[in-house]
Amino acid sequence: MTDPITGSLLLGWTTLFAYLTEHVVTCLIPAFFIAGAIAAFIRKDAILKYFSPETKKTTSYGIASVSGTVLAVCSCTILPMFAGILKKGSGLGPAITFLYAGPAINILAIVYTAKVLGFDLGVARAVAAVVLSIVIGLIMMSLFPQQDEETKKTHAAARRAVMAQEGTRPKWVVPAFFISLIAILLVGTSALDIFSRLLIVYFLSMAVAFLLIYYFTRDEVTEWGLEIWDLTKKIFPILIIGTFALGVLAYFLPPETFRPFIGDNSLPATFLAAVIGAVLYMPTLLEVPVIGTTLGYLSGSMAKGPALALLLTGPSISLPSLMVIYRIIGAKKTLAYAGLVIVFSTIAGFIFGNFM
Repeated sequence: MTDPITGSLLLGWTTLFAYLTEHVVTCLIPAFFIAGAIAAFIRKDAILKYFSPETKKTTSYGIASVSGTVLAVCSCTILPMFAGILKKGSGLGPAITFLYAGPAINILAIVYTAKVLGFDLGVARAVAAVVLSIVIGLIMMSLFPQQDEETKKTHAAARRAVMAQEGTRPKWVVPAFFISLIAILLVGTSALDIFSRLLIVYFLSMAVAFLLIYYFTRDEVTEWGLEIWDLTKKIFPILIIGTFALGVLAYFLPPETFRPFIGDNSLPATFLAAVIGAVLYMPTLLEVPVIGTTLGYLSGSMAKGPALALLLTGPSISLPSLMVIYRIIGAKKTLAYAGLVIVFSTIAGFIFGNFM
């Protein structure tokens, strides 16, 4: 009979090996390349300039709700960016929308969620994060209108236009570059036979190489590489250590332990999952193995509603992040924001689990 220490370590290695072999090569590596390209080739300041209180609401909230996919932000970088855009004159509503949606619709997180936990949950996470972020941002603006009035006064004097950088390459190059990278990701995770996948990925890689050689400067390619490396060293070690630790934990707390509490799509179950997500600190991507392995979503011990509720609260708030947010916007706004996130994430999980 295996002793507990040996058994837990074996389960940790087994869990880690399964995630590495099933998801890293075909899913995470292409996603890191896409996220690095977004960070290198899309100007952040050209996006953040639209967060001003004077900007049309449909524009500011729309951009804020989807900018996480463009800016490739994660749970560890969203807070300083949130503080920075407020300091530069962002309205409270768009800033809150950005704070909530940013980590939840990170391109890495969405791809990883869809690949590991299922396409339906990945899509539900992206759609719910965008919709709820706008709703929460608008409610926060209506609850604290004086914040935007003060911002308008200070921002009017300091406002400056951001000039778009003109390039010499044709306009079709960057879209073609991103389409090729996305195609590599989709083909790599498809159900095609291994020979077909390798052949298609080979030609797509040649297309990417052609574009890099003939239309991008050496400095741009270097910056892309540095962005990929920066994302990898920030996220991948945490994912490796965290997945192994979750496997060890699953030996002592098997997924069946949580079935009575989050095993159905009832309102109490989705609320409990939302609260768990609001308390725990989960670095970007680690929420996927937490839900899939530790809480037992993949084995049927966790229902869809609670899974979505935790995916919506986990990346956006936690006890450490709430302490930081409190120092940025104060106690009243922080409590209101945390309450809105928990309530609306619960509602989204309940609707998804019961009616979708």
